[in-house]
Amino acid sequence: MAKGRPSTLFFCSECGYESSKWMGQCPACKSWNTIVEEPAGVTAQSGRTGSRRAGIPEPTSVTDVSAEAVKRCKTGMSELDRVLGGGIVPGSLVLVGGDPGIGKSTLLLQVCRNLSLDSHKVLYISGEESLSQIRMRSMRMGEFNDGLLLLCETNLEAIIEVIRRHRPETVVIDSIQTMFSDNVTSAPGSVSQVREATNMLLNIAKSLTITVFIVGHVTKEGTVAGPRVLEHMVDTVLYFEGDRFASYRIVRAVKNRFGSTNEVGVFEMKKEGLVEVQNPSEYMLSGRPDDAPGSCVVCAMEGSRPMLAEVQALVTRTSFGIPRRQSTGCDIGRVNLLMAVLEKRMHLSMGECDAYINIAGGMRMNEPAVDLGIVTAAISSFKDKVIPKDLAIFGEVGLSGEVRSVSFAEARANEAAKLGFSRIMMPKECARALKNMDKAKIIAVSSLSDVIKVIS
Repeated sequence: MAKGRPSTLFFCSECGYESSKWMGQCPACKSWNTIVEEPAGVTAQSGRTGSRRAGIPEPTSVTDVSAEAVKRCKTGMSELDRVLGGGIVPGSLVLVGGDPGIGKSTLLLQVCRNLSLDSHKVLYISGEESLSQIRMRSMRMGEFNDGLLLLCETNLEAIIEVIRRHRPETVVIDSIQTMFSDNVTSAPGSVSQVREATNMLLNIAKSLTITVFIVGHVTKEGTVAGPRVLEHMVDTVLYFEGDRFASYRIVRAVKNRFGSTNEVGVFEMKKEGLVEVQNPSEYMLSGRPDDAPGSCVVCAMEGSRPMLAEVQALVTRTSFGIPRRQSTGCDIGRVNLLMAVLEKRMHLSMGECDAYINIAGGMRMNEPAVDLGIVTAAISSFKDKVIPKDLAIFGEVGLSGEVRSVSFAEARANEAAKLGFSRIMMPKECARALKNMDKAKIIAVSSLSDVIKVIS
């Protein structure tokens, strides 16, 4: 007698891998203790098992497909439009993730307000708040019109029916972890429910050309909770960065099928909601200390936009046998590597010191061009030498202590000169290729020995 489908299955909460038995390590993503047991209650209506089409589809030649540019819809917030690649693409599925209380719902409600005031029909669906709570939050943002519809519902079948009936142009789901489908027997927020809910919303978005924004909870590691396949199903993934207790927020695109994945948008949280920061470099450099060792300004590229930020370093003699290394806003592995380069190549006793590196302003920078700023700040703190306040720095540091060239040197230098920096330290190869730079003095360095000479 043939065995039927098992009543329970095991899923990986990180990547969505499916197995008939429990395992300590997921064979797909190699994560430990992420396999969870859930009921296998998926029916043929979900479109994944047992589905049959009326006819066999025919492929289309690539030359017969229209190549017309998609007309994007502006959100009314230029910083968000930049992250999305120029605006909202009709029929796209956008996932917004971030820590609790960082401003995900506030940002999307502001987008709904701007779209409704621009004569677009918008549907805001909440599974976590009541209608009165949403209305109280909206009263801080300004006036609304009747183009914005509100719905408090968690049943996906009912939500899909409302969407088909009213045909809005934009739908916001807050949040995906609260939604459930009758076709899946597991609890809301489980791997099966989240994957099924996203699949149903994807089908309705593509079939009716409706833009759907999905709010997703995040894990303690900062990634979207639920299966990893969730990020592969959507068109765009946006992450909120920054401290929820600070006033500034950064929206970063980690996946975007319609634009760059390196763009960021900077916002400031105020009483009336999130306000755009048009010049992020100015606020990143606000409050810089005067004549303080271990502080310098670096210029990094975020997508197509150069951005200046302050790098702070504190290098002090350790009180224990093993020195402590800690970083905020940059990769701790990269900091350890640069400290080893200073120890080996420059013969500085970094192995006997604690080192703390911080990117001020809440920005996270992982670009190699920040290496020279981290090294310069560390040397400044170690030697107790003050870096001139009018000096901006960028460049990559190699394992031999050489300073290597980086891209977009002219754009970085122009941004620094525009903000009043009269001296710019950069790799020698970048200085050779730089043209028409009269607003600032170029300090070309080829190794860390040149950097120490500049500081001294």
